[in-house]
Amino acid sequence: MTRRMAAVVLAVVLLLPVAARAQAQGGAAPESAAERFNRLPEAEKQALRERLRELKAMPPEQREQLRQNLQRWRGLPPEERGRVQENLRLFQSLSPEERAQLRQRFAEFRQMDEGRRAELRRAMRRFLRANPERRRQMLENMRRWRELSPERRQELRERLRERLRR
Repeated sequence: MTRRMAAVVLAVVLLLPVAARAQAQGGAAPESAAERFNRLPEAEKQALRERLRELKAMPPEQREQLRQNLQRWRGLPPEERGRVQENLRLFQSLSPEERAQLRQRFAEFRQMDEGRRAELRRAMRRFLRANPERRRQMLENMRRWRELSPERRQELRERLRERLRR
């Protein structure tokens, strides 16, 4: 997903709770999108206008994919949405280099045939189920890694590369 597409999806997702709250107001007539838009600060209005221009500039296939993703998002249970939002937050906290590396690995994963991908998913599930202590340790290590500065992370990566070369 391109950065622009992600921004458009994020803008749409962020506006969904506003619409839900408006619909949930008992007795009051539902607020129109225009009314909600007019109440936004000017900077947010401008950002949404820009996202709309980007959306309109997308090829039809990309807009359709975005529409399908939005439908999938709306169908997720609240706890799954929370997990997705947390993953997005974690992804955005990565350095640009880490994001690029993650994107590259994901692209490689997607290039694998479906059988290989399914095999890797099963192996990871088995690992996590069979080793609860290892899973806990892995999650703790990930938490500690995220707390490190980008400089410290890079230093540790370089040390690991040196050790692997020996």
